[in-house]
Amino acid sequence: MRFIDEVNITIISGNGGGGCVSFRREKFIPFGGPDGGDGGDGGSIFFEADRNLNTLASFRGKKLYQAQHGGNGRGRGKNGAYGEDLIIQVPVGTLIRLKETGQIMADLTETEQRICVAHGGRGGLGNINFKGPSNQAPKYATDGKEGAELELELELKLLADIALVGLPNAGKSTMISSISAARPKVADYEFTTLEPNLGVVTLGDTSFVVADIPGLIEDASEGKGLGIKFLKHIERTSAFVHLVDISMCMDEFEAFENYVTIRAELVKFNAELGDKKEIICLTKIDALAEEEITKFQNYFELQLHKKVLPVSSVSGKNIETLKALMLKTMDKENE
Repeated sequence: MRFIDEVNITIISGNGGGGCVSFRREKFIPFGGPDGGDGGDGGSIFFEADRNLNTLASFRGKKLYQAQHGGNGRGRGKNGAYGEDLIIQVPVGTLIRLKETGQIMADLTETEQRICVAHGGRGGLGNINFKGPSNQAPKYATDGKEGAELELELELKLLADIALVGLPNAGKSTMISSISAARPKVADYEFTTLEPNLGVVTLGDTSFVVADIPGLIEDASEGKGLGIKFLKHIERTSAFVHLVDISMCMDEFEAFENYVTIRAELVKFNAELGDKKEIICLTKIDALAEEEITKFQNYFELQLHKKVLPVSSVSGKNIETLKALMLKTMDKENE
């Protein structure tokens, strides 16, 4: 199924039913009092987070969602039926905004979380409600209230614990396939990954979700390449793993410049991304001699004053170490 993370829809909650004007008419009671019932309330519209969904593709063909209207009141004090509520299922991580103002109506971050976005209209009052000492036979009732019509923007921000970031062909897709059961497309050309992939990483009795974010390039935050479209999926993660391909770099200076380029794009998109926990991995080390790998590693550590980890998704070198570092980073985030 095609990955879709932004859609616009219109929702309309149900109208309330009208109140009834009626008088009791029975044998031997020729002048009975008012007995018009109330109208039923219109159906409301709810959004509910469903963990089995991971895209907004189901909204691609349908743009209008409407709840049921309430029934009209009837004689003999019978109230109209309530309109049935409409529950719209969306993926966990869906933001719901008013299209006109951008106001956030809901942010569904937990499975089975449910919120009412549009209440149904109240049912009208039947004439039985207006009987009083000065008005024994009211000949009026009230109309039901109209439901709400809203134009909404739905935006999905994937809920992953850790994101894999880096330049195109840095090895993200191969990495996620080596640490989880995810099997994304892998090839030797740029932008192999055209949509985020999620993988569940298991370490002992613990598991966590990792997202493979499509490759970033310079000026991605301004829309270049796949650009800003997928940067938002990093915002919810507690940390990210920055992959730097050193196999095609002329020297350690070029490799470090590639790292700095992606860091700059992350911060330009959202300054808070610069404060997230980061694990730096030097990838595709199979083609290099140990002394070359050490040279790259030493240079990065000297510049950043932190440890970096050479890894190989092909041979599996340091993959278990990386998984343990991911878990440790998440534990620190939750302290």
